[in-house]
Amino acid sequence: MKERNIISIDLKSFFASVECVKRNLDPFKTPLVVADISRGNGAMCLAVSPYLRNLGVNSRCRVFELPKNVKIIYAKPRMKLYEEYSNLVFSIYKEFISEEDIHFYSIDEVFMDTTDYLKYYNMTDIELALKIMKTVKERTNLTTTAGIGPNIFLAKVAMDVEAKHNKNCVAKWTNEDIEKKLWNIEPLSKIWGFGRRTEKHLNDLGIYKVKDINKYPRNFYIKRFGNVMGNDIWCKANGIDFTTIKDMNSRSKDKSMSMSQILNRDYNSDEAFLIVREMNDLLNEKLRNMNLSTKLVYLSITYSRDFHESFVESISLSNYEDNKDKILDVFKYIFNKNIQDLPVRKVAIGYTRLSNKKAIQLSIFDNDDVIKTDKYYDIINNINEKFGRTSILRASSLLKNSTIKNREKFKNMI
Repeated sequence: MKERNIISIDLKSFFASVECVKRNLDPFKTPLVVADISRGNGAMCLAVSPYLRNLGVNSRCRVFELPKNVKIIYAKPRMKLYEEYSNLVFSIYKEFISEEDIHFYSIDEVFMDTTDYLKYYNMTDIELALKIMKTVKERTNLTTTAGIGPNIFLAKVAMDVEAKHNKNCVAKWTNEDIEKKLWNIEPLSKIWGFGRRTEKHLNDLGIYKVKDINKYPRNFYIKRFGNVMGNDIWCKANGIDFTTIKDMNSRSKDKSMSMSQILNRDYNSDEAFLIVREMNDLLNEKLRNMNLSTKLVYLSITYSRDFHESFVESISLSNYEDNKDKILDVFKYIFNKNIQDLPVRKVAIGYTRLSNKKAIQLSIFDNDDVIKTDKYYDIINNINEKFGRTSILRASSLLKNSTIKNREKFKNMI
């Protein structure tokens, strides 16, 4: 695949910096915390200023954990204000780069594919990044950091790991930096897409630095973690990422089906994935009953309202698929890649780019087990159709955190 000029840009300590700007204060000299202190000392901090970050204060702490020897300014969260600033900054980005070449990753972060713009601007990717960052600073007084790389993954890691330490807040990584920089990173959870649970599984294998992943061949990870996650682990260790901005923007408007559920309490990550699995079972049943298959799936997780955070990611499948377990592997990969150690309050999944299932397309790695599994699913669906849609459930659905047992909740979710 041709190397691209990808720029990842992030607004530094966004919520706290906006509050400082509104008060005509310098975020790098002001001890400001975004938190609703009316909730008491146990209230969560949504953001801390760069000044406090430089003192070692964790941006995800509670009020009682803040240093006592610093006179802190508290700002009550104002999400509407942050969204207004986010929209303003995004409009600046779109003055330089067409919207179709930008992926709005979160309220304060974007990816840009600038490959076809460098000749037009007669600039290097570093020069273009600095120009965009300077414009944002001049118009909003907000500071940004930027990572640049030949693919999305390396651009993101360059931003997360190095850019914030550089004087100009920019870091560019090339393929030559994979061995020099990427391989020496530890702990593994510092890498985008390596969550705590993935880190733990790899630590159990004696893998602590990124370069340690290359102790084993790609097939080892595929057998141990599944095709999607196994491939991803090995590819990341070698700086490989074939994802494009177009892929990341591929929330298709084609025919689709989806399901969402607001949980009746805060769930931890293990409990939340149980809900993902149950929802996939239910949605897949409808997909198969309609004799359809899907080419694109997405997962969305919304955390407790105290955090004002969420993520949504879609992945295009290699083939049209209706196999419940294969689709679940993709959801598991998205979940583990993005999940944070925060309480979950809403889960949503979807199948898009639907097509009539006319034939089964087998890869050279498949065998007749695929056909047997198809028949197995059909038998289960037929039994549930005849005797009730929860007649046959996974054993995990008997856990107290399961919601599938109360089938009435799902009537209008599909």
